[in-house]
Amino acid sequence: MAQTTEHRSSLPTSPASRAPRFHRAWSVAAVTFVTIIGAAAFASLPGLLIEPLHEEFDWSRGTIGFAVSVNLALYGLTAPFAAALMDRFGIRRVVAVALSVIALGSLLTVWMTAAWQLVLFWGILVGLGSGSMALAFAATVTNRWFTARRGLVTGILTAAGASGQLVFLPLLSWLVENHGWRPASVTVALSALAVVPFVWLLLRDHPADVGLAPYGGEYAEKPAPVTGAARRAVTVLLKAARTGPFWLLAGTFAICGASTNGLVKTHFVPAAHDHGMPVTAAAGLLAVIGVFDVVGTIASGWFTDRFEARRLLAVYYALRGVSLLFLPMLLAPSVHPPMLFFIVFYGLDWVATVPPTIALCREHYGEDSAIVFGWVLASHQIGAAVIAFAGGVARDVFGSYDPVWYASGALCAAAALMALVIRRRAA
Repeated sequence: MAQTTEHRSSLPTSPASRAPRFHRAWSVAAVTFVTIIGAAAFASLPGLLIEPLHEEFDWSRGTIGFAVSVNLALYGLTAPFAAALMDRFGIRRVVAVALSVIALGSLLTVWMTAAWQLVLFWGILVGLGSGSMALAFAATVTNRWFTARRGLVTGILTAAGASGQLVFLPLLSWLVENHGWRPASVTVALSALAVVPFVWLLLRDHPADVGLAPYGGEYAEKPAPVTGAARRAVTVLLKAARTGPFWLLAGTFAICGASTNGLVKTHFVPAAHDHGMPVTAAAGLLAVIGVFDVVGTIASGWFTDRFEARRLLAVYYALRGVSLLFLPMLLAPSVHPPMLFFIVFYGLDWVATVPPTIALCREHYGEDSAIVFGWVLASHQIGAAVIAFAGGVARDVFGSYDPVWYASGALCAAAALMALVIRRRAA
């Protein structure tokens, strides 16, 4: 018996049998969280730039809105290719390059003198870089490193963008108000560059790189790099486009982008300023949205692990639509309790749609789900781009943002109905 025991103790331990008390997946998730926070500075700035650029260069709000719309559209259209590139070259390389491109584009805006330069630097360069840092990054990390708790981790990583908004919006609005928009743009560039060492030194592409199984799963060898990233992204799109759930998810997420990044993040500050509210106060309200977005998104991830995703989406979109219909009546020169109620309510719902949307992509498209979600995210950003531009044009034409608030509320009601139509995949 003693010999048998000794023999067993001398057997080599396979990677699959190792069960560390603290799993490395949580460290990777933490690095990803910090990375997304650091990169969130660029997403906080567009709404603060509209008035300063309009005053300094006499560009119309529609022109500035067009540059923002290019940024948002490229953010979305780059995402599916970025997910495929991560499969080919690894997460670290893609994210490090993306952060560097963001920093370059933001820094170059300091010297711009014409509107086309805003489109090139902020719209194209920052758009391409941010697209590679999009939610497909969070989805890829979650799919590779976690088998259990995926909904919760998705919620936490999605909330990272809101946390970054919370950190940077008050600072950037203070810089714009007291020192102009250029120091704010430089701050964005430095923030993106500061995150690069964290990504390179601490992030790992796959659990097998450190001899571990995914959290809650079984050990598997690291797959070989996938060649033909662009071809794969397009192939996955063509395959998914033949299914109904893809178009329903893309349609609902387009409305999600229109009613969040395109409308509120881009136009809330200038709309509140139209009603006499100071820019710093309006930016502070957006930051508060970020606080409650963290709570709402993490809670949504928890709910997604326990409830049917399509029903969660329907509830989220319906509630968001109702809140947007009331917003025009709440805008005033000062912050009052009904406005605070809207901020809390809307913040809880800001990107709560992401965990159930990723879960539905995973349910219907399996191993291709990260790339499929990248295309769904592209529709999100196209919706955002349309409203970012249309909102600026509406303000130029009507002298008010009210028509856009009402239209977005109606679109959210349509998204709620579309979510209920998504069928569960047969087992």
